[in-house]
Amino acid sequence: MKTSIGYPLPQGCTLTGNTANFSIAVPEGKTCELLLYRCGKDAPDERFMLEEDPVAGNLRHIAVTLEHPENYEYSYLIDGKSGRDVYCREFSKAKTVEDESGSTHTDSRYRIAGCTFEWEGDAPLRIPEHEIVAYSIHVRGFTKHTSSKVRHKGTFAGVIEKLAYLQELGINQLHCMPVYEFEDHQKYKNYWGYGEGYFFAPKSGYASGDAVTEMKEFVRALHKSGIELILEMPFTGETPLGRMIDCLRFWVLEYHVDGFIVNPVLLSPESLKRDPVLARTKLLQKDDTFQNAMRRFLKGDEGMVQEVIWQLRRLGGADGRFNYITSHNGFTLRDLVSYDGKHNEANGENNQDGPVYNYSWNCGAEGPSRKNAVQKLRKRQSRNAYLLLLLAQGMPCLLAGDEFGNTQKGNNNVYCQDNPIAWLDFGRLPKEQELHDFVRDLIEFRKEHKLLHPEREMSGIDRTSCGLPDVSYHGESAWRAQADVASRQLGVFYHDTANGEENLYVAYNMHWLPHKFALPTLPKGCRWYECISTDDGVLKEPRPVTSRREIELPERTILVLIGK
Repeated sequence: MKTSIGYPLPQGCTLTGNTANFSIAVPEGKTCELLLYRCGKDAPDERFMLEEDPVAGNLRHIAVTLEHPENYEYSYLIDGKSGRDVYCREFSKAKTVEDESGSTHTDSRYRIAGCTFEWEGDAPLRIPEHEIVAYSIHVRGFTKHTSSKVRHKGTFAGVIEKLAYLQELGINQLHCMPVYEFEDHQKYKNYWGYGEGYFFAPKSGYASGDAVTEMKEFVRALHKSGIELILEMPFTGETPLGRMIDCLRFWVLEYHVDGFIVNPVLLSPESLKRDPVLARTKLLQKDDTFQNAMRRFLKGDEGMVQEVIWQLRRLGGADGRFNYITSHNGFTLRDLVSYDGKHNEANGENNQDGPVYNYSWNCGAEGPSRKNAVQKLRKRQSRNAYLLLLLAQGMPCLLAGDEFGNTQKGNNNVYCQDNPIAWLDFGRLPKEQELHDFVRDLIEFRKEHKLLHPEREMSGIDRTSCGLPDVSYHGESAWRAQADVASRQLGVFYHDTANGEENLYVAYNMHWLPHKFALPTLPKGCRWYECISTDDGVLKEPRPVTSRREIELPERTILVLIGK
C-alpha cells in the first residue's frame, strides 16, 4: 500500500480512483490510529498513525492507495479506544467489545464507498411548489408488512416496487423519515431514527444489498417516475452547524435529492438558501398550525372559522411550510376519527408518552366499532379531512396508508414499534378501495383546477377588474362569512380569469346540524353544478344544482360546486 499525507477536507473517506483519503477530527493531544481491514476479516491488514497537522486544526488525514479499495473496511482508535467517523459514507457493522480494563464500548466499521454510478442524466426535478402533492413514508414501515407483496420488504428497493402505486395515486413528492445510518438506543428500539447518527451514510438496514448503490437507484427511479425526494434531517442540538451544512450539500451532490425537512431552530431555511450548493434545493419545515386548526374544525370545535379561512389560503412561501392533517407523530387518519385518547400501552411507558392534545374524535365509540352509524360517520369524517387538506391552497402532504384506513390501534407515538403496529397493512386496501379512489380522484381534481393551487397567494381583491375578487368568503348569507364563535360553517368562492374564466364554490358544514348556504350570483348564462361531495365523492359528470340561489348541506358535509 502506498501512502501520502493526503488532505484535510472533505472529512470522512473520499475515494478518487484507487486512492482513499481519510480525514477525521481528533481532540488536540490525543493519538489517532487508522485500521484497514479486508471485508469480513476480524484483524486489520494495516495500521497507520495519523499525526497532527499544524495548519488543519484538529483534523488528521492520510491518503492510502489500494489495489481494490472496495474490498476494504476501516475504523479508528482514538487514544486506544474506538472512534466514530461521523462523516463516514457507508456503515459496515458495529459490535460491542470489552477492553483490557473490563469496560465495554462499540467498535464500528465503515466501508470505503465507491464513487461510480450510472446516473443516466438524472438531476433534481425542481417541480414548482404549487404543483406538489406530497406523501410521507417511513422507508422500512412502508413495505415491511407481508401485505405489501414486494420482494425486498422494508427497503429502498421495496419502495421502488411500489412506485406504480404512488404514481396511480397521483403524488409527485415523497417525504422520507431518516434514511441515514442511526443507532438503536439501549432502552428501546429506535424505529424512527431520531437522535445522533451517521448522517452521511444511507442506512444499511434499509437496503437489500449495497446501501450506497441502492439509495442512488432509489433516487433515480423516483425521478424517472416524476417524483421528488425530500429527506427529513432532524439533527440534534449537539450536531455542529458546519457538519449539518456539509451533510445537506453531500446528499444534494452525491445522491441528487430534491430537498430536506429541517428544524428551523437549528437551521434557518432562509439562511440555507444563501448557500451556493443549496440555493435551488427545497428546504421545508414542519408546522402543526394547519393540522391543529383543521382537526378542530373537523370535529366541530367552536371559534375556528377565522383561522380556517387563513389556513385555506396560506401558501408555504419562502419559509417552506407545508400542510398536513396527520403525520408520523400522532394518530393516523383512521385513528383520528376512532379514538378520543391515545393508547400507547405497548410502548412500555404507562401511556405517558406521545402527544396529549390530538384534537381527535372517536365518532361515538372508542376504537373499533361494528355500529353502522359510527362506521358511516367515520367514513364521512375521513373524506372531510381529505377535502380540508386537498382543497387548501398550500402544499399538501398525505400520510402513507391514510388513503386505505391504516391504523396503529390508537398508538400516537410509534417511535419504538418496529412491528405490525407501525408497518402499513396493505391488506386493508381492498376493503377501503372506495376511500382510496376518492383520494386519487380528489388529487386529480386539484391538479386540474389551478384555482386550488395558485402560483401566488390569493389576495381577496379584484385583480383583473372583472367585478369579482379572486377569493371571497361566505356563510348562510352570500358575501358575509359567519366568523362568530358558534359558527361551524363556511363558504369559499374562487374566481379566476387568468386561465380562462373559472368559478368554484366550496361549502363547509362542520356542524352536527344541516345548514343552508346562499350562493353567489354567477355571470349571465352560467349556473352552479355539483362536482364533489363528502358522500358521493368526485362526480364523473357534474350535476346541476336545483336552486340557483341556495343549497342545503347535511350535517358534517363538504360540497364543491363549479360554475359554468
